[in-house]
Amino acid sequence: MYAIALYLSLVLGIVLFPFLIPIRSKNATHRLLKRVLTVSFIISALAAIAPETARIGAPFHKYGQPKIAFFGCNYQIQLTTARFCDMNRTFEWCYCNNFNAFSTIAHCYQQGHPNQTDSLLEMCQQYNRTIERDAFVHAETYYHDHAKSIQDIPNFQPNTVVDFPVKLNTTETFIFKSAYNNFLGNFDLSVNYGAYLVLYWVIVFVLVSVGNLSKIFFHGLNKRLTDPLSNWFRKSISLPATGRRRKTNEKRFAYVLDFLVPTRAETLILTTFLALCIFLLTKNISYTEGDPLFQSRKMAYLRYYAVRASILSSSMMPLLILFGGRNNFLQWVTRWDYSTFITLHRWISRIVVVLILIHSVNYGLYIRIRGVEIKPYIYYGVAATYAGIAILIQGLLVLRRKWYEAFLLIHILLAAVFIFGAWIHVEQLYCVWFYYVSAMIWAFDRLIRVCRLWSFGFPEAKVYLLADETLKIVVPKPHGWEAVPGGHAFIHFLRPSCFWQSHPFTYTATDDEIMLFIKVKKGVTQSMSNYLITHKDKYTKVRVAIEGSYGEQTPAGKYNTSVFIAGGNGIPGIYAEAMELLNRGSKQRVKLIWVVREFSSLFWFYDELLQLRGKDIETIVYVTRPNSFISADDFRKRINSLETDALLDTNELTPLMKVPKRRLDSANNSSVLTTSDEETEFDQRIKHELPHITFVESRPNIDKVVLTSIEESMGSVCFVTCGHPAMVDDLRSSVVLHINNADRKRIDYFEQLQVWA
Repeated sequence: MYAIALYLSLVLGIVLFPFLIPIRSKNATHRLLKRVLTVSFIISALAAIAPETARIGAPFHKYGQPKIAFFGCNYQIQLTTARFCDMNRTFEWCYCNNFNAFSTIAHCYQQGHPNQTDSLLEMCQQYNRTIERDAFVHAETYYHDHAKSIQDIPNFQPNTVVDFPVKLNTTETFIFKSAYNNFLGNFDLSVNYGAYLVLYWVIVFVLVSVGNLSKIFFHGLNKRLTDPLSNWFRKSISLPATGRRRKTNEKRFAYVLDFLVPTRAETLILTTFLALCIFLLTKNISYTEGDPLFQSRKMAYLRYYAVRASILSSSMMPLLILFGGRNNFLQWVTRWDYSTFITLHRWISRIVVVLILIHSVNYGLYIRIRGVEIKPYIYYGVAATYAGIAILIQGLLVLRRKWYEAFLLIHILLAAVFIFGAWIHVEQLYCVWFYYVSAMIWAFDRLIRVCRLWSFGFPEAKVYLLADETLKIVVPKPHGWEAVPGGHAFIHFLRPSCFWQSHPFTYTATDDEIMLFIKVKKGVTQSMSNYLITHKDKYTKVRVAIEGSYGEQTPAGKYNTSVFIAGGNGIPGIYAEAMELLNRGSKQRVKLIWVVREFSSLFWFYDELLQLRGKDIETIVYVTRPNSFISADDFRKRINSLETDALLDTNELTPLMKVPKRRLDSANNSSVLTTSDEETEFDQRIKHELPHITFVESRPNIDKVVLTSIEESMGSVCFVTCGHPAMVDDLRSSVVLHINNADRKRIDYFEQLQVWA
């Protein structure tokens, strides 16, 4: 264990203990201090329980030129079959305590490794032997005067103890030097190259962080970056999809498989990383003719590439786990969203598995040719390899979407086999540090999730099944829970059939409540829908747990005009961020556009639309199927179905809305309208009740929306979107098209749509 980490954990545990008293503090400083202490305690505790093998190899273990020199000279001397000391003595002890042995190895160092003579003298200090430089010079002279060749001694028996220095072949000394430079040097180079791979990502994250954070902290400068070079970079590199349009909308491959295409910037980053991996995998690997360690060039290359691939893959393992975690501090630093890191996680995992396959195949052939005994640690490596291959297969998009819950459970189990199988495989090879850190990153992520859930509590939520197959969940908001406009939270429905499952959704929030709006699909949402259908008014209370909030708010408040464009159930996060700008009293122009299929799609978000009355926001709703049937029952429940009268009194509704609504209530909540109600069509009544909203009964022309917004803006414009993948991709493409505009206005694009499954 790390003693310092252990003591620090004890101190932090004592300091943290009073903060664990279950009280709901309204003091922001108290909450911040509690979080900092909790995170610090978890990190120090994980460091304190690190195994000795991880400590020895942390963060790298390299042989270095001193050991290359010693191993090369020692092996050459051992092949002479002469012995200088008894068999129960180590080679190192013998060289430092037997002058004939020391003279022999001193000559080898002088000929092949003259720069490492000091390391030989330092080695002897470990055996309480202090050998001065003069003694080294004397040993060299003694060697020249007394050294004998074993071949010159008649009937010499191997392992016979001799009392003279053994003469070495100088040509062979250089061959041994080159052989060990290739063999042990390959380990050292592989460690260096693994560090280069990590450094690559450090550089990427620094550049991305500077670019994204400048939009927040240096927006004045950012707005002026509309020169041809800046516009070319954003138009050709940083913003567009890899191909023409598709980024969030999956692309068909081989007729049966689908895949998600990264952005052009992500593709460039990943392609460069792949090229770097290939280059470093093959760089500085060579063979020495007459190599005493390997009987052929093939055997040498099998071993060298096996080692190189294993260390490169091991060095990426912590990043692989970090990118896949929800509590990834890099999201905050870079302002990249979770789906971007999942994209990186997915592609890096493929590279890692390919490297592990190279390691496994090469080493498998090597031990088969050499006839090496298969030890237990090899079986763990084989298990980890098969688990990695299985992860790639079951992680295909078509399988993830068809059986997501099964995918998630199997993925976690296979990942555990993958990490811990590799851990045991390399435990004695000075590489376990990478896997311990990977496991601890995974454990840290899970512990923080538990802390978030525990801190939120397990309240009862009101759950409604509303129009357009949408679930509305209203959850009491704990004091101190910080809502992030545009953020998302993971919700657990604490029912026996699904309490272990969590799903991410955007939300809106008030001072007292959190509202999540969930489209009914498959799995948990379908189960909840079926459950609500059996209840009166399709309403019930369910105990839930909320983990979050995750995500970062876009810098939309920094622009002269902010255009929020939502499609379908993508409106909650978009609405929350637009409302945050309005509540902040921003003087900028705010525009909200929502694209829905039919008028009944508005009913599940009706309360929120009503709250836009009197707000300085231009709101446009596009209804793509305006003639679709509107259910009278859905219309009746467009306001909270259980608290109709209270909501009618508290909302500033038009008399036209109040009168027909009360007539419906007076008829025992019947879905059959009175004659006076039938005189007004539902869609017309919606327009009267929401006069502050412009309704357009057609599909939006995204390119025209973008162009008009740019022309009407007095300066910089940003577009923030979440909705159907096709619409989001069209908006991205249109924004890219208009980055170069006649007025040289700064145009930016932010995407809230999280697509990772």
